[in-house]
Parts: sequence; C-alpha cells; structure tokens
Amino acid sequence: MKKPVNSEKHQQRMSKVKEQIDKKIAQADKEQGVSVLLTGNGKGKSSSAFGMLARSLGYGHNCAVVQFIKGEWECGEELFFSQLPLVSYHAMGAGFTWETQNLEKDKAAAEKAWSLAATLLADPKINFLMLDELTYMFTQGWLDLEKVTQAILERPANMNLVITGRGAPEGLIAACDTVSEVKDIKHAFRNGIKAQRGIEF
Repeated sequence: MKKPVNSEKHQQRMSKVKEQIDKKIAQADKEQGVSVLLTGNGKGKSSSAFGMLARSLGYGHNCAVVQFIKGEWECGEELFFSQLPLVSYHAMGAGFTWETQNLEKDKAAAEKAWSLAATLLADPKINFLMLDELTYMFTQGWLDLEKVTQAILERPANMNLVITGRGAPEGLIAACDTVSEVKDIKHAFRNGIKAQRGIEF
C-alpha cells in the first residue's frame, strides 16, 4: 500500500506538472481545425463523435453529418440532431451489407453519400463535419482512399472533421490529426441482451 503524500509534496509535484502542461499549451499556437478519427472494434465511436457535435453546437457552430451505413432504421441521434437548425443531417446508407444483400445498391449508396460528403468538405461555412462509418467504404472497396484523403487534407482550414468506423486503413490514419482506437473488452449483445434504445440506436 502506498504511503499517503503530504500536502506540501503534493503541491510541489502538481506545480511541476502544471508548469509542463502550461508550456505545452503555449507551444500549441496554430489556429486551425482538426481531423479526428475514431476507430477500433469497441462500442462508442459514433457516440463520441455525436458528443463532439453537441459541443460544437454549444458554440453556435454550423454542423453537418453524413452517415454512410445507417439510414434504413430509426436512431435517436437522427431524431434529435436532425431537428436542430444548425445541423445539416444526412442518413444516406442503405443499411449493413448482410441486410441489403445487394452489392450494386450498396455501392451506389456509398458513392452518393461520398458525393455529398465531398461537397460539404469543401464548404467554408461548415465548422464541424461528421462522416459516420466512413471506414467501411474502404473495407468494401467502394471508395478510392487517395481521393478521400486528398479531400480531407484540402478542406477549409477552420473545419473540424470527425470520422468513425472500424478497420481504418493506414492512409486514413496518416491523413488525420488525432486518432483514437476504441477497444472491445466485452459487450452485452454477446450475453443475449437486446440492443437498447438510447444506447445502441
């Protein structure tokens, strides 16, 4: 068991930590938007992205969402965010491939969604853009990675971009400023518990 730290030592240690953090904050002086990639097999990637959407709306930012998979069923985030005047919301997917079982339909939906996403990526009036489940388009080979990463890198300097989805390719990881991997440790579904409104959708 660790010995308790007295108040004076704690204050000295925290003072050094604060000095280091303040120095790093002072060095980060670039004023530009960031690109965030949330990938991995764990639950919570889209949920985290929608949390950042809510933060952006708190500052009165113009926001847009393009969902590359969801679109055929009701989900809470669409019911809420699509009603807000500062959000341009587009659920354009045809559903998961095992549901549609239609290769041409899925590919056409992906291309249509990307066409809109590319237009939004070039729009300087948008402060926050979310491309939900974009990574699956590369897994399936429906979108050209080089074309997408180029559009990401050439977007307006003030735009914050959040991308979600499993199995992000190396080229996409390299193109984004911040990349986080959500790890799957356990999931209720594997114990036979149904997907919950407000949690999974």
